[in-house]
Amino acid sequence: MADTSDFRNGMTFIWRDDLWEIVDFLHVKPGKGGAFVRTTLKNVKDGHEVEETFRAGAKVDEVRVERREHQFLYEDDYGLHFMDQESYEQFSMPPEQVEGREFLKEGGDVDILFRTDTEEPLRTEIPQKVELEVVDTTPGVKGDTAQGGDKPATLESGATIDVPLFINEGDVVRVNTDTKEYETRVSAASTV
Repeated sequence: MADTSDFRNGMTFIWRDDLWEIVDFLHVKPGKGGAFVRTTLKNVKDGHEVEETFRAGAKVDEVRVERREHQFLYEDDYGLHFMDQESYEQFSMPPEQVEGREFLKEGGDVDILFRTDTEEPLRTEIPQKVELEVVDTTPGVKGDTAQGGDKPATLESGATIDVPLFINEGDVVRVNTDTKEYETRVSAASTV
């Protein structure tokens, strides 16, 4: 058992029959009344955030969560399949538990959060920036510039994003997975 004096960013605990991670907290001691802790909590399984206030000294059940690197193998009717990079153990997760799955490509790395007491996989965390090949877009035309507008492009992972007009099929682009936006062209398609 932990109490509000143990609160720290990243701490995970059971509250209202679910797992929550502290994103931010502030101890408040008003002039009148008792002290309290104002927190921003993130649901470990689905990622939604809530604001919550705890009275000073309130007890919570702390849960240890571990982040482990895995490789994404493939997706089928049973879910998305991953392999532990150290033990080579494989398992699958339902699609709704895989955050940012539209940017996962086979062989790509992803961190998975596990509840250590039950070894239950909780959610995935993909890198903030990924590099993916453009597999479908309208061809670029000579004279198109980076400032000239956008067009849709389908990436090798299946995601569709807007890219500048000069991007062609076969180009590798860097995508910010938080904003789901194009950042830069990493390499141009080879013209062999």
